[in-house]
Amino acid sequence: MMKFLRQLVAAFLAATLIAQPVLAQSILRDAETETLFRDMSAPMIAAAGLNPKSVDIVMIGDGSINAFVAGGQVVYIHSGLIQAADNANEVQGVIAHELGHVAAGDVLRSSAGASEATGITLLSLLLGAAAIAAGAGDAGAGILMAGQQAAMGKYLAFSRSVEAGADESARRYLSASKISGKGMISFFKKLRAEEYRLSQEKIDPYAVTHPLSGDRVAILSERMAADPAWNTPTDPAIEARFQRVKAKLFGFVNDPKDTLVRFPVGNNSIPARYARAYAFHKQSFADKAVAETDALLATIPHDPYFEELKGQILLESGRPREAIPVLRDAVKGTNYQPLIAALFAHSLIATEDKAFYPEAKTVLRNAVQRDRENPFAWYQLGVIYSQEGDTARAALASAERFDLTGQAPQALYNARIAMAGIPKGSSDWIRAQDILMVAQNQVGKDGKRRKPKDE
Repeated sequence: MMKFLRQLVAAFLAATLIAQPVLAQSILRDAETETLFRDMSAPMIAAAGLNPKSVDIVMIGDGSINAFVAGGQVVYIHSGLIQAADNANEVQGVIAHELGHVAAGDVLRSSAGASEATGITLLSLLLGAAAIAAGAGDAGAGILMAGQQAAMGKYLAFSRSVEAGADESARRYLSASKISGKGMISFFKKLRAEEYRLSQEKIDPYAVTHPLSGDRVAILSERMAADPAWNTPTDPAIEARFQRVKAKLFGFVNDPKDTLVRFPVGNNSIPARYARAYAFHKQSFADKAVAETDALLATIPHDPYFEELKGQILLESGRPREAIPVLRDAVKGTNYQPLIAALFAHSLIATEDKAFYPEAKTVLRNAVQRDRENPFAWYQLGVIYSQEGDTARAALASAERFDLTGQAPQALYNARIAMAGIPKGSSDWIRAQDILMVAQNQVGKDGKRRKPKDE
């Protein structure tokens, strides 16, 4: 009986946990995309009373149509949502909704909703257990089932209320930013079509975590249509940048054959050439890929993101010396954007010419100071330190990388090496200690105490 009760409690707690989206591991980072997200969301972030410099929009490599918040001031957007959106305004509507969750602290509030529902189910478990113990097995089972249904209903009602509140917040943020709500409405209509496609029978509005998309459209349309910004077109520059980003994402995540069907040779638009450059590169047709980037640069000379892609193609095709001047120009054109700077440093290191190493080290140190959450940059910096014979700081760079990628045992091992070789009390020593303490805690939770292999 106790085993049965434990299983029921565990099942309910699992249900409440999965009501919150799980952070995917495949974060896709791209300098151009992150800059676009920042620029297209800044007015809405300010309207939400938040600091645009403190809010991040992060893309997850997942083909499903979804966006979520998971604590803190970070909005996660699935790559599938970008592909499903027809225009930048639709993505702005989604971001506005998620900002409503951030501003309201809904992730913290959801734990309160789950706690209330858990209280209901625990009470039903006690009552059901008492009935079963008294010999009324059927009645006890009925109490258990009713309690489970009541608890889940309570939580779902709470979740729908939270989502409706985020919708209303989004409407206000869009209005204050003078951004049309048409995109939000049109995207909800896409979700409504998806609901009908996935459902073989009528959806129970009381058995879902969000208000039905049809209801959301009906509630928001009238208010948004009356807003002065309703007929305001999206900034043409933002829209053009979005179509570029959407096309390059398609080329990056899809099979090259699919890309060439969507963007056939002969379509010489900027998005088409962008997507084909990725497709040809993935097929190892470096000359064709470079030809597409050259055509892009002929259209917009010195565009740093076109230069970034050309440099990446040259570098990954075994031509790092040719990549260096192109990537150096891209770095300057983006004011030393950290992701592009790390790629540039990689080209310097890949030459295996030690004359380039001092410049690579300077570029990488600057990159990780501006953006610490770049495992590749830390890896490259570790390579430089190893070449210099600075084992301790090479280990610290490795500890940083493993800490970012969630590999606690390796982070712990390298942090210990770093602390043993770096002057005690220095900033690098303190950083190594911080990583060690976090890693120790994580290793203890996981029960993994095996010594990792040396790199």
